[in-house]
Amino acid sequence: MPRKTNTTKDLAPALPVSQEVLDQLVTGPLTPAQFETLFRDLKKAVLERALGAELTHHLGTEKDHGGPRGNHRNGTTPKTVITDDGAVRLEVPRDRTGTFEPQLIGKHERRFEGFDDKIIAMYARGMTVREIQGYLAEMYAVEVSPEFISTVSDAVLSEVTAWQSRPLENLYPVVFFDALRVKIREDAVVRNKAVYLALGVRADGTREILGLWIEQTEGAKCWLKVFNELRTRGVTDMLIAVVDGLKGLSEAIGSVFPQTTVQTCIVHLIRNSLDYASWKDRKAVAAAIRPVSAAPTEATAKAALEEFEAGPWGTTYATISGLWRRAWEHVTPFFAFPPEVRRIIYTTNAIESVHMRLRKIIKTRGHVPTDEAVTKLLWLALRNITADWSRATREWKSAMNQFAILYADRFKPSAA
Repeated sequence: MPRKTNTTKDLAPALPVSQEVLDQLVTGPLTPAQFETLFRDLKKAVLERALGAELTHHLGTEKDHGGPRGNHRNGTTPKTVITDDGAVRLEVPRDRTGTFEPQLIGKHERRFEGFDDKIIAMYARGMTVREIQGYLAEMYAVEVSPEFISTVSDAVLSEVTAWQSRPLENLYPVVFFDALRVKIREDAVVRNKAVYLALGVRADGTREILGLWIEQTEGAKCWLKVFNELRTRGVTDMLIAVVDGLKGLSEAIGSVFPQTTVQTCIVHLIRNSLDYASWKDRKAVAAAIRPVSAAPTEATAKAALEEFEAGPWGTTYATISGLWRRAWEHVTPFFAFPPEVRRIIYTTNAIESVHMRLRKIIKTRGHVPTDEAVTKLLWLALRNITADWSRATREWKSAMNQFAILYADRFKPSAA
């Protein structure tokens, strides 16, 4: 799964500030505006002093190593640098021969460390380029162009590529698959495209996003591409694939992972059933269909479905029975599992909650210009969503023991 990378460099030990210096800086109470001005002036002074120290070191090193003779300081060059607290006008020292290359703020750098991270964080939360421009202008009095924001956000593309091609675990006991729709501008036309997402549960119960894929439509061909990529990246087995009626998935997964059990999400099947009932009848229909999903065995589930069909609600809403019978092949595996495993695979809520947050960001943006822009936006959002995914899935230990029994030749407790 994408993890937030710590872009902050290792901090040096805090430098002691003498009381005398503090007394000179703060001579009395400060208003917020005065404090901000003092802090900005102090940052400017410290940056210029540090750049001056770099030049001193550079000149001394050149002298010690037989560099150009007669090189010395040669005034300063004004430069405006964008920092976390706004724009700062600096006087950058120069040397006569032009060999000095500042490390703190490079020759062509206009942004001090940390500012790019703010832009990326805003982008990840779904803010549009216009909104980011407005925020920076209001908070930091800094005017930036749309191209500038795109350049900063594009810096993560190499990380996205590395994440999408990273090696995966050999075995995932449970993998949730789902798709969401995104509007992408293509050839001056806004098209609906499918974004496939896979969420895997590792043998130790922790979760990770295995990848995301953008395709024009849903279907077996697209899913086959996804499964082949997962195999190429190291996945050799998935015990259970939990899906929500995705077109072509069952056929595609069978050709790449033939031993994988495909399980329809029971919660979504119930929700889809209630879509056929009028609003006033939904509570009663849900109660009538519940014995099917709560059945202890496949035989009792089938009997409960037949009872529902023969009952008043089955007669009124015959389409509901047909829905369950068409999905029955991928419903029945559920009844072979003990309660500990059922609780894990009963619903795709694990991936639905991720999709809900992604949809909120996509809705804010309206449509996105390219597939690459969508991938960048969703990856940054996923990095935020998965930042705290360090704990195992609830009640995983009980489920893990059941997996070890049910799949003794494929699931090894030592792998957890």
